[in-house]
Amino acid sequence: MNIGIVCYPTFGGSGVLATELGKALADKGHNIHFITYQQPVRLSGFHANIFYHEVRVPTYPLFDYPPYETALASTMVDVILNNDVELLHALCHPHAAAAYMAKQILAKQGIRIPVITTLHGTDITLVGRDKTYSPVVTFSMNESDILTAVSHNLKEETYKNFSIDKEIEVIHNFVDIQRFHKKPVDAFRKLISPNGEKIIVHASNFRKLKRVEDVVATFLLIQEKMPATLLLLGDGPERTHIEASARKCESHNTIKFLGKQEQMEDILPIADLFLLTSEYESFGLAALEAMAASVPVISTNAGGLPEININGFSGYMSNVGDVEDMSKNALLILKDNATLQQFKSNALAQAKKFGIENIVPLYEALYKKVI
Repeated sequence: MNIGIVCYPTFGGSGVLATELGKALADKGHNIHFITYQQPVRLSGFHANIFYHEVRVPTYPLFDYPPYETALASTMVDVILNNDVELLHALCHPHAAAAYMAKQILAKQGIRIPVITTLHGTDITLVGRDKTYSPVVTFSMNESDILTAVSHNLKEETYKNFSIDKEIEVIHNFVDIQRFHKKPVDAFRKLISPNGEKIIVHASNFRKLKRVEDVVATFLLIQEKMPATLLLLGDGPERTHIEASARKCESHNTIKFLGKQEQMEDILPIADLFLLTSEYESFGLAALEAMAASVPVISTNAGGLPEININGFSGYMSNVGDVEDMSKNALLILKDNATLQQFKSNALAQAKKFGIENIVPLYEALYKKVI
């Protein structure tokens, strides 16, 4: 099949899902055409049947805000006409709205292009519910040939907040187990933890929703009971504030900000624990990637997290903001090596349920259905 994938190219979960899905489909022999404004961050190396089409948005003095969606729809039309693309898979908004526009342009030329829209998270829970965008978001969802969501929670949230007149199919996010299940690099671990300190990791885009201040607060409570180091991966609007607060801590030298990291599979395997303290997660892809690296997860119980993190098995869950409970649960896992190794084994077993080999065929079946 010739498949067009329209997504954000950044470090966010939807961009990661889109890129990993495209790469997996290409490995199975499909031709994948990524359509976005820059090369996706996870799209590295050469792939003979993966093609990247850049959306160029001309700037004119007339526009304070260049019309990206118009340029995106026009690029979709051009890519489809010149590459025999058979369907468009739009991840998040505004891609679904632009895909609908492209679909109607092509229909005038007698060309049928089905559109699959995948709902991933804040496109529904935050942006889509804003009255500025809601009518277009609702319309584009209803006009999609197939609508999917990455968790049952997100499906329920969508029905609750939008007038949707069609079935939403749940296809969970997935992870490439082979990529993340690697032997830790001993030299790397010793550099971070020279005296055997426990290594705790958090990764996010540092938005308020992620409540990174709770990550730091939980870590400090853990550190009162045992030596530990915190690695904070990612960047975003809250980083400056969090970094300034961390510097005021007595043990600030054990909190390390590593910024955006593309090779998460090299970092996660050295971790003992992953913290995810978000106010809401539609799924929690970062947690799943940690579990694939055999890292147990301490998380909130918000959104779709209970669908992947099994309390008392792959980690523990707490109410949003309850840093005391999160630190207590973390210490239960870290209290001795036997317990930690059992949770590590359990985390990997849970991650395997979401292995790429189980999920990608579900998308392939949808593609064949609409074509």
